[in-house]
Amino acid sequence: MSSKTIGKEDVRHMAALSRLQISEAEQDMFARQLGDILGYMDVLSRVDTSAVEPLYSPALHQGPLREDTAERRRRREEILANAPEADGEYFIVPRIV
Repeated sequence: MSSKTIGKEDVRHMAALSRLQISEAEQDMFARQLGDILGYMDVLSRVDTSAVEPLYSPALHQGPLREDTAERRRRREEILANAPEADGEYFIVPRIV
């Protein structure tokens, strides 16, 4: 598989850094799984990608459907009508400081 191996000591060190408590069985399992992941990364690193264009996003992006302009849709009176307390121009809120 991989020339790089992950041992139980490495797993214990990563668990300590992550503040995780893992059992002996979990240490063996994680060491094996991490070794498999590194082995797969070795396989991927051997793939020739020189003729492949970089993919910046897998989603197809469309431009905006409308002009992005600021609009005033509601009047101040409509907005302040729902306020618990207002002075006609601003919301009145309790002083915090």
